[in-house]
Amino acid sequence: MPLLDKQKGGSPAPPWLVAFVVLLFVMRCGAGDSPAAETDGLAVAAESGGGVRATAQVFFPARPAIVQALLTDYPHWPDLFEVRMRVAELTIREGVATVDLRIEHPLMPGERRLVTESRILPNGGLVTDLKGGDFKRYHRVWTLNSVEEGNRTRADFELIVEIESMVPDWLVAIAMRQELEAHFRLVKQKVLERSKP
Repeated sequence: MPLLDKQKGGSPAPPWLVAFVVLLFVMRCGAGDSPAAETDGLAVAAESGGGVRATAQVFFPARPAIVQALLTDYPHWPDLFEVRMRVAELTIREGVATVDLRIEHPLMPGERRLVTESRILPNGGLVTDLKGGDFKRYHRVWTLNSVEEGNRTRADFELIVEIESMVPDWLVAIAMRQELEAHFRLVKQKVLERSKP
């Protein structure tokens, strides 16, 4: 894999840009005071055709219904991430939730727009696909299964992301790994809070 991905015009990203982005990323990593997140089989890699794919199997200490309720609490999605974001608009029609998120990320200056459509899967879980914004691809699937006599949930997770950006995919993959570890940790914390009697 080349160290620098190609931009749209076919030329490599300028070294000053890569250095700047790496510096921002290192500063962001050093700024967090939370401990390393517990992960369950998280794999993140740049795709040969562009973009980044992440897969994981995560175990939550609660029934699937509690996890499902948290994942479909669309107005509170920003609470499940350490990256700064806000819900600019939300509509739910005929079982489809259209969420317009605005995301501030240290790898990309300014605010990025991500518009997605989410549908609940028949056997438990959620699929979310790109509808518009500053992304080329966005596809996320949570599949939920009951384990240990229904007291725990095994979640199979897949995410494919490609951003409209000059930031190389290898660097996006590094950032995505850290952000997903934090995301899973926050989801677990929220699940525990909701499952308390």
